[in-house]
Amino acid sequence: MIDQGAPDITLPATGDQTIRLADLRGQSVVLYFYPKDNTPGCTNETRDFGALHPQFVEAGCVVLGVSRDSLKSHENFKAKLELPFELLADTEEVACQAFDVIKMKNMYGKQVRGIERSTFVIDRDGVIRREWRKVKVDGHAEEVLNVVKSL
Repeated sequence: MIDQGAPDITLPATGDQTIRLADLRGQSVVLYFYPKDNTPGCTNETRDFGALHPQFVEAGCVVLGVSRDSLKSHENFKAKLELPFELLADTEEVACQAFDVIKMKNMYGKQVRGIERSTFVIDRDGVIRREWRKVKVDGHAEEVLNVVKSL
């Protein structure tokens, strides 16, 4: 997907908003997909993006988290972590399919279908400049920030 235009998705978001990727042109965007609200890895990853948020804003970047959780779940997760950015509710897997992040995974010895932790950096022109698949949480937000600063 690198060097391709980002899919133009529109999803409901926290803060009683609807966010359309195409409307964010002119700013870079970090779109990170995570499996589930309030789970340890997802909480740590989201907290890391929240802690670095002022630096992302300084770099002219919008950060958006995406999972299949409901808007209500996202609102609670955002409030609990005091997040300064929005979470997108992809309950119909529109973005998940467009960015090809739904994979078969092993969970406690069973095959389950779920989101593969993935992050995409989209430049000001709407072009995907970097993607990470099978993300390891530790140090990831910092690595993404460094890429955003280099755009």
